Amino acid sequence: MKKKATVSISRRKARKAYFTAPSHIRRKLMSSMLSKELRSKHNVRSVPIRRDDEVMIVRGHYKDREGKVVQVYRKKWCIHIERVTRDKANGQTVPFPIHPSKVVITKLKVDKDRKALLDRKNREKLKGKHSDKDASA
Repeated sequence: MKKKATVSISRRKARKAYFTAPSHIRRKLMSSMLSKELRSKHNVRSVPIRRDDEVMIVRGHYKDREGKVVQVYRKKWCIHIERVTRDKANGQTVPFPIHPSKVVITKLKVDKDRKALLDRKNREKLKGKHSDKDASA
């Protein structure tokens, strides 16, 4: 049975919503997992990927390659990573597109907005109206 009356369970509608999503929603959909070290440090599982993050590719032909994110191409649902390129027939090198779900973030570029996002998503933090003495008891 449906949990919410306002949310569709139709595959067709879900795919249409995904592929016609505007840029600000695509940002959230294009999230990547954090490495084990970052996950234990920030208590966050995944974050939306951004330009100067350092990532490691975990799937596909370029598996185990590391590099910095050069571009987040929201229109094409992919990211470009430095030194992950291929040669065209005319000899020109072009960046190889990689989906953000196939990478793991190894180093975050943290500014004040990213820090606020990590604090907000922190799962260790107590929810609700708790004080310090409630937490210790």
